[in-house]
Amino acid sequence: MPQASPIVDNALGAVGNTPLIRLDRIARREGLQCNLLGKVEYMSAGGSVKDRIAKRMVEEAEREGILIPGRSVVIEPTSGNTGIGLAMACAIKGYSVIITMPNKMSLEKEAALRALGAEVVRTPTEAAWDSPESHIGVAKRLQQEIPGGIILDQYRNINNPLAHEYTTGPEIIEAVVSTPSTAEHPSSGKVDVLIAGAGTGGTITGISRAIKKKHNKDCIVVGADPKGSILAYPDSLNEDGAGGQYVVEGIGYDFIPDVLSRDPVDVNEWLKTSDEEAFAAVRLLMRHEGLLVGGSSGSALSGALRWLRSDNGRRIAQTKGANVVVLLPDGIRNYMSKPWFLKMALEAEPSPLAQRIADVLQSSRSNVQTNVEGLASGIAARTTAPNIENRPDAADEVSK
Repeated sequence: MPQASPIVDNALGAVGNTPLIRLDRIARREGLQCNLLGKVEYMSAGGSVKDRIAKRMVEEAEREGILIPGRSVVIEPTSGNTGIGLAMACAIKGYSVIITMPNKMSLEKEAALRALGAEVVRTPTEAAWDSPESHIGVAKRLQQEIPGGIILDQYRNINNPLAHEYTTGPEIIEAVVSTPSTAEHPSSGKVDVLIAGAGTGGTITGISRAIKKKHNKDCIVVGADPKGSILAYPDSLNEDGAGGQYVVEGIGYDFIPDVLSRDPVDVNEWLKTSDEEAFAAVRLLMRHEGLLVGGSSGSALSGALRWLRSDNGRRIAQTKGANVVVLLPDGIRNYMSKPWFLKMALEAEPSPLAQRIADVLQSSRSNVQTNVEGLASGIAARTTAPNIENRPDAADEVSK
């Protein structure tokens, strides 16, 4: 008989408890002897690792009397995933929600937020974090003007890293410890390396503390930070591409959030990642492991593979039984209209099978190719058009 999961009271009961999955095909492709393991967070109820902090921040605010049913309005500046987690929690608990989010973030995130009942305010991507026009500045203004407005503030809220110290980290440890070492899959029985991206930094900070405090103090924790962000330490790492824009969403910032520990005791090493290598790694995860992940998962995996090829990582890479965990924060659901994904999915190099199909259908009208440029530009037109009634058709919607 299969083991059935118990009935949960609501969607918050399905937050977390995500699988730790072997990435064996990628490991073989890269010549790795270690166990490469992905913590797949898009399988959480709201679709990302941020469900965990949203749930904990709301529940702790209620416990402390900060959130009052029927009166409080939750306001949060976010890249989108924390907002979706908060909107899900507040839909269940009955709070109104306002999310402020940079224009860069995907249409899918806004659609999911509005579907969950949140109000969404877009802000200029290029606005500095401390500008009144930024998503943080606009959230603060709304809090001052709207009665009952509460910013739970993922950038400073201690319950952000605690959510990962108390749930994500222990789940990873339990999965590794409870999996026996075998001839096919030898295991050290411990988490030897953790590699994760950083946005607010609560995820990597909290998981690191869980592992190092109670499981393996010698675990090596590596942070992946996109070029253009300033989170990596030492600061000299951030000079290449300083101030530049990057496409990957949900990681990196132009300020250091309070919940991020840059102490080398917590995060031992940092490396910088590019959009190009992140999206290449997304394709690897999809094509070789069947995991429909988002761009920041690609950043984490590309960082992991680069670290495992480095002088510091090569020994671990060639150690049978060493367990290297990569945090995969969310899924492709939030990015399916993005040009980088459309190009990757629809402009892939034709396979031998595709050529055979083309030969079979040579005289058929079914031999139709998707115009990726038209599709991407049409989506862009919809997402950037003014928020007005009777919005005109985008370029790919006009009748021929």
